[in-house]
Formats: sequence, C-alpha cells, structure tokens
Amino acid sequence: MSTLYVVATPIGNLSDLSARARETLGLVDAILCEDTRVSSKLLAAFGIQKTLVAYHQHSDMKRMKEIVAMLRDGKSLALVTDAGTPAISDPGGMLVETVIRESPETAIIPIPGPSAVIAALSVSGFPCDEFVFLGFPPHKKGRQTFFKRLATMESTVAFYESTHRIEKTLAEIAASVGNRELVVCRELTKLHETTYRGTANEVTELIRSTSIKGEFVIVLGPRS
Repeated sequence: MSTLYVVATPIGNLSDLSARARETLGLVDAILCEDTRVSSKLLAAFGIQKTLVAYHQHSDMKRMKEIVAMLRDGKSLALVTDAGTPAISDPGGMLVETVIRESPETAIIPIPGPSAVIAALSVSGFPCDEFVFLGFPPHKKGRQTFFKRLATMESTVAFYESTHRIEKTLAEIAASVGNRELVVCRELTKLHETTYRGTANEVTELIRSTSIKGEFVIVLGPRS
C-alpha cells in the first residue's frame, strides 16, 4: 500500500531529528522537499541518500499530479519542509488535501517532531489549554484587519514573523492591544536563541538592544 509520511525536521538543532524520522527518511522511495538544497544538507548529516523531489508553494498542478501518480503506483514518500512540521503554515497542507481526494487508498502517517509554534507556546508561561495560531500576518492586504482582530481575541494567540517586519509588527501590536503581555522567541533551538518577555514596546527595546535578525514566534497572552 502506498504511504505518504509527513515528517517533522529540526528547526535549528539537528539533534532534534527523531530516530523514527531518520528511519522513515531512510526507508521511503523518495522525499518531497520544500528546498532540495536544504534537505540535502540535512540528509547528508545523517548519511541518507534518497531521490529528492521539489514540492513548495510555487509548485503547479502538474507536480501535484506527478506526486499522486507516484503514490498510485504504490510508492512510499516522505514530505518535509525546510524546518519544522509540514502543513503547519506550509503548502504541504494542500498536498495532503489533494492526496486524500485523489488517492484515498494512500495511508497518510504523521512522524511528529519539532514545531516552532509549539516550542514557543511551551515556554511562554501563558495558558495553552486553548490557543489560536495565525501563521504569518499578511504583508499588505488584510494586514490592518489582522491586528484589529488580535484585540478581540481573549485566548493565547501565536503567530510567526520575519526579521524584515518584526519591529513593524510589534508597533502594530502595541497600537492594537496596548500593554497586553507577550513573549517573542527568536531563533528557537539555534545558537542565538533568545526569549523576550514584556509588552510590545518593552520587547521592541529588548530586541533592538540584542538583534532583530532571525526567525520569530510571537505569543500574545490572553486578555485579562
């Protein structure tokens, strides 16, 4: 029976790749990668040699059909992203949806592991029995609506932001939710991992005093 394994990979520290993930990547017929160059480095670190097939946000329906055809032929495939868990704020979700529809006999199996949003929530100190994950804020259209919506949410909220927009985003958070407490995690599991706590304005000053470079997860505490 054909199988699609959804495999979580390290978000920084290679030691976070589980034994089960290594075994799975070594056994499948091919690996679907967000960026084959990034995945090649990861696989080389563990001595794994496999056929790599590019699958990312710019992949067209032709590539999707090729992947479905491989599964219909009984192949076993692993889906990986550059870092973290595929399909979480990632185009892998579209592939899983397509496989469910076009190849219903395919078994879809998660190989869990690193996830930046879950890692950040775990150290936030905020209640996480209920939380909302919002992916990345829109760059232009819908951006104002995104931050106005934050002010209406009572639960813990988590989302991602890039090095290019982190200061702008923190300013917009300050304008929309005022002094609500938040946590910002930068470069999780990497050499320069840093966690900042305070209001949006306080965290902005802390980040400026260290570095605005890196990948960020913002966790907004619940409304009092």
